[in-house]
Amino acid sequence: METSGKHHIVELWGSTFDKLNDLDFIRKTLIQAAEKAGVDIREKIFHRFTPHGLSGVLVLAESHLSIHTFPEHGYASVDIYTCGDSVNPSLAIDHICEQLAATSVEKLEINRGEKPMRIISH
Repeated sequence: METSGKHHIVELWGSTFDKLNDLDFIRKTLIQAAEKAGVDIREKIFHRFTPHGLSGVLVLAESHLSIHTFPEHGYASVDIYTCGDSVNPSLAIDHICEQLAATSVEKLEINRGEKPMRIISH
């Protein structure tokens, strides 16, 4: 079986509490990121936790884009899985990192559908 997609896992540290806890900002940032990547958004789901923190998922025709924020730690986890060669998930990742102004970013790319699995670190 050939690769069925690219799975990017991104760890962002050092963003501000206010950005990471602003539901409208996070929603706008994820939607813009998806548009930059050239994906087709099918569903948008966002949830605010008490006392703080957010989760957001965009269900894409090409798979998904998600974020989970932990404002009290200045941390966000981002996950983007895309299928096909017509999209550019790196553009989405770059946009999210820029908007959150993270001071430290770690990225991991996994080629899905390969056996054995090959992990490509960035």
